[in-house]
Amino acid sequence: MTGDRALILDFGGVVTRTLFETHNITERALGLAAGTLTWRGPFDTTTDPLWVSMQNREITERDYWMTRTAEVGRLVGEEWTDMKTFVQRARGADADLVLRPEGRDAITRAKAAGLRLAILSNELDLFYGVEFRKRFPLIDLFDVIVDATYTKILKPDPRAYEQVIAEVGLPREACVFVDDQLKNIEGATAVKLPNVHFDVTRPADGYARALSMLGL
Repeated sequence: MTGDRALILDFGGVVTRTLFETHNITERALGLAAGTLTWRGPFDTTTDPLWVSMQNREITERDYWMTRTAEVGRLVGEEWTDMKTFVQRARGADADLVLRPEGRDAITRAKAAGLRLAILSNELDLFYGVEFRKRFPLIDLFDVIVDATYTKILKPDPRAYEQVIAEVGLPREACVFVDDQLKNIEGATAVKLPNVHFDVTRPADGYARALSMLGL
């Protein structure tokens, strides 16, 4: 019986492919020449010293993306001051292209097995926009969405995890939380929420581990 268990997912990078993986989509959407965007984050840290400094916690994740946002805006001759502009211009056209195939498989499998599904995101609507979320494939399969765009409580604040656990309505030991950012995983560990640190370069592994922890 799995209806008494829950899979709680971060959104960006876990459910969706990262912006590093979709440079070709971004370049096409913005009318940039193929190969214009060279920074590859975790996929090739040698291309991305800024990513390395974020991993070393010298700058925040938001600092990283604000720098990239301003850069890409300049490439199209515009001044972009928020991440939402970048995300929506880069990937607003086709939500389906951005969904991780491994995410689609795991989410549909979890739902079919009767698991409860939740999203715990720091910036779902802030970055992607309400329209994108509404037409995002599979969004209707989620029982609970806790989005700091509205709650203003960012992971790794313990209250973020406590809220999603409360809304899922199950004991924390019946849940598994999946996130690609180490600090958010440390936050989950601090509140004793079982978790999987998701490696965006090996997405199938992360999902397989989470589902096996939930008995699938």
